[in-house]
Amino acid sequence: MFTGIVEELGAIQAIDWHEQGARFSIQAALVLEDVKIGDSLSVNGCCLTVVNKQSNHWTCDVVQETLNRTNLKLLKVGDLVNLERAVCYQDRLGGHLVQGHIDETGKILDKHPLSDSSWWVTIHASPAIMRYIIYKGSIAVDGVSLTIADLKESSFSFAMIPHTAQITTLGFKQNGDEVNLEVDLMAKYVERFISPFLNERKSS
Repeated sequence: MFTGIVEELGAIQAIDWHEQGARFSIQAALVLEDVKIGDSLSVNGCCLTVVNKQSNHWTCDVVQETLNRTNLKLLKVGDLVNLERAVCYQDRLGGHLVQGHIDETGKILDKHPLSDSSWWVTIHASPAIMRYIIYKGSIAVDGVSLTIADLKESSFSFAMIPHTAQITTLGFKQNGDEVNLEVDLMAKYVERFISPFLNERKSS
């Protein structure tokens, strides 16, 4: 479980593509301080397992299903990625509860600066994502916890503060770039709990 508060920008050191998926080697420092083999790290919002660890980089395996659902399939050597360690129960929850299980990808429709040095970003998303999004609700975009500031039929927008732009990949992504999306877990539970009652009302 994660919070969507990115700790560090890592860099892709090497990628070994194979029929079953890929093995990524990622340069990092901060997130490696107390991480052990078998621990989970969030990479652009995707929960991945540490299979090897050195002083300045770590390795993870990415299965084909994960590549199909995320923007990890687009990564190249040298690309930067958002990194976050799994949350400890005694930590402050600065964002929202993020599983690291990507629902699907979206696309940046518009990104422009505002007068207060923040950025206004609009993301296109499918109906499967938009059904869970509410005004002032939370969503993880490339693993970054963000608050919905505006909603349209097939897109949502958020204001990105300068700090977030400086320490995450969202700062240099451009219009047309693909981003990983994970909706608020609680929204899925609410839908699951009330759907039997809604179905009963429709059939009566």
